[in-house]
Amino acid sequence: ALAGATIVLLDKTGTLTCGRPVMRDFEAASGQDAAEVFRLAASLEQLSPHVLARAIVEGALSRSMQLGAPSLVEEQPGKGIRGVVSGHRIAVGRGSWVAPGSEVPLWARRVRRRTALEGLANVFVAVDDHLIGAFVVEDPLRPDAPRTLRALRQAGIRRIVMVTGDHLDVAETIGAAVGVDEILAECSPEDKVEAVSTRREAGRCVMVGDGINDAPALAAADVGVVMGARGATAASEAGSVVI
Repeated sequence: ALAGATIVLLDKTGTLTCGRPVMRDFEAASGQDAAEVFRLAASLEQLSPHVLARAIVEGALSRSMQLGAPSLVEEQPGKGIRGVVSGHRIAVGRGSWVAPGSEVPLWARRVRRRTALEGLANVFVAVDDHLIGAFVVEDPLRPDAPRTLRALRQAGIRRIVMVTGDHLDVAETIGAAVGVDEILAECSPEDKVEAVSTRREAGRCVMVGDGINDAPALAAADVGVVMGARGATAASEAGSVVI
């Protein structure tokens, strides 16, 4: 099946990037206790398997924060995680998901512009349904990614598509650096499955990913290749090949 493949779809985070993100900054709305908002969010993120969650938790521990035990936790792949910490409803993830229907405040728009310009990721925090904090996270490109994509083309791959849950501006920065043919940004797990299904009509497809968000798309492809170094169980079970 691999020998006959002509199309490759690649996840971004942990696949084209190193998958060892580092928290660069944390911003809070004016008048908020930034350290407490940070602590509440990191407490919740302890239960998330997402690659960016680890950077947030490590950032909190490096600041000697005493993290609490979250309860009533619910995670929606590709969107974020919700739960209760210290009596507060906490949501961490996409801005549109953590505080749906709310107007995006000026400080949050500035964070989005900054991360887009610098090719960084943003993770927003809502406390009791109010958007009041944002993490700025960096996940560098794998140094061998551009060379790997050139090797895939030499091996007969005709089209390379990057599918990611990140915003388009961030995705375009990475896509331009590695040389993909097409970028699909702000994708949910369902969007990734649709991307695979649509492209299978044009040729045999390989999907490469690493997280639980990628598991359905890995299963839908002719060959699912899992970057499984961190032991993403659901993805590993869905894939044909585990690296």
